[in-house]
Amino acid sequence: MTAQPVDHHGDAHDPDAILAALPERYREAFLADYRAAMQAAMHHTWQWQELTRTLHLWHLRSVAYSAPGYEQARAEAAAGIAEVPAEQVIPGWAELVATHGRTA
Repeated sequence: MTAQPVDHHGDAHDPDAILAALPERYREAFLADYRAAMQAAMHHTWQWQELTRTLHLWHLRSVAYSAPGYEQARAEAAAGIAEVPAEQVIPGWAELVATHGRTA
């Protein structure tokens, strides 16, 4: 048995993996943010955290942007078409409403 290094971030901080996962229309924005964060980190070591944050956020975006139905849901939300009841997206919504009603 061989030991492998622990990688807590996986592909989350791998710019190539992020770029590959992103749909074409988002790649230039990612590259611009990534380059800006790299430049800042090159000149100021304390900016290293901003670079890792940038990569992490773009990893999360790549997951969302490449999800099936994302573009349609985005367009519907922008047009005000898609409405989802709060009960379906906010855990404990009924209890929150009941609690708020009692304290108001």
